[in-house]
Amino acid sequence: MTPPPSARDRRARLLGAGGLLLGLALLLLGASTGSTGIDAVWQALDDEFARRIVLDIRLPRSLGSWLAGALLALAGGIAQGLFRNPLADPYLLGSASGASLGVAGWLMLFGGSPATLQWLARLGLTGAAFAGATAGVLLTLVLAGGVRHRLRLLLAGVIVGMVLGSASSLIALLTPEILQAMQAFMLGSTGFIGWAGCGVMAGGLALCLAVALLLARMLDALALGETTALSLGLPLGAMRAALIGALALATGCAVAQTGLVAFVGLVAPHLVRARIRTTHGPMLLLSAITGGALLLAADLFARWIIRPQELPVGSVTAVIGGGYLLWLMHRGRGLDE
Repeated sequence: MTPPPSARDRRARLLGAGGLLLGLALLLLGASTGSTGIDAVWQALDDEFARRIVLDIRLPRSLGSWLAGALLALAGGIAQGLFRNPLADPYLLGSASGASLGVAGWLMLFGGSPATLQWLARLGLTGAAFAGATAGVLLTLVLAGGVRHRLRLLLAGVIVGMVLGSASSLIALLTPEILQAMQAFMLGSTGFIGWAGCGVMAGGLALCLAVALLLARMLDALALGETTALSLGLPLGAMRAALIGALALATGCAVAQTGLVAFVGLVAPHLVRARIRTTHGPMLLLSAITGGALLLAADLFARWIIRPQELPVGSVTAVIGGGYLLWLMHRGRGLDE
């Protein structure tokens, strides 16, 4: 006989349902928001041109924003649980600097004449960003000697981030014509997400979420200390490697489509923990739902505030996320709650 859900479980389910409904409402609002303001989606049913705008531009952009936010928030929740550090974010292991270097290298070599190598031209900036993010994480793992030592991983991630970030800055300095494109990538943008990008991110989210939920009990055990986790007979090495793989894949999928969007992966798990104390399984799922709504709301604000122009969505999330963390510190609650 299945035991009745506890009050905490009921609260988690209500928060999840509320977050999904909020995301759906924001998705409908995103489909209605253009450069001239807000219009009714159903008006597009009688206008072929308006229908193409809604179906081919606004809907994939809005859905892609939600998926990217969910991926970053899931990666942030995994990182904070894995490293037992409330300041851990998805870019901790060198994925952001690796993606920047991949984009800078692609723009330097093929930005002027992409036809020089047709297969690389088809790969494009999205593939370069994903490959760079993956390479950054792999380099961190090599420098750390694997996944066994948490502090060595953190230190290796910092070193890789500094080195690869400096390399991308040097490339941009030596190739001034790519500075504008690099700036757009560094500030983050959801304006180029299409249905193909949504499909990639949806598949990545499903896979990473499945891995994270399957290994959530290990994160619960790690919260009690590695000695306790080992005493329970958990294969920490293999499980830690799987979680780092999910973290890297989630971050790479999001960064490849949107560029570097700040603070979503860091703030979303804190927003969840501020509302409910629960185990890592529900927390990771709620973090993904919260992160999706957060980035989609930031994207709507970036589209609306100075229309017909747009703000970089990464700047909006940095202001919102940084302001929230400063508010937490001002209240004296700290970042470990």
